[in-house]
Amino acid sequence: MPNSEPEKPDERVKATKDAADKPASAFLKPLQPSPELAAIVGAAPLPRPEVVSKVWEYIKKHKLQNPQNKREIMADEKLQAVFGGKNKVSMFEMNKYLAQHLN
Repeated sequence: MPNSEPEKPDERVKATKDAADKPASAFLKPLQPSPELAAIVGAAPLPRPEVVSKVWEYIKKHKLQNPQNKREIMADEKLQAVFGGKNKVSMFEMNKYLAQHLN
């Protein structure tokens, strides 16, 4: 039978303090976008997931998804600079190109 005693408040505080002392994962580390990518997401350092979210916001705002194949991104001038001059890339390839523009 499980112990029905409530957890002591001190133990909960200690557990959250220990978690706060650990550094964030490298995945969440802010990265500096290249000038080409900064034209889309801004020049401030951002974590990788935030960069991807902002790029998707840009894609949806400018209706750059291929209507017949939603996995395909149709690049405008700004995205072509990020995609190495390609007119269209798949959403899977997009991440490869974004990684090249983050330091």
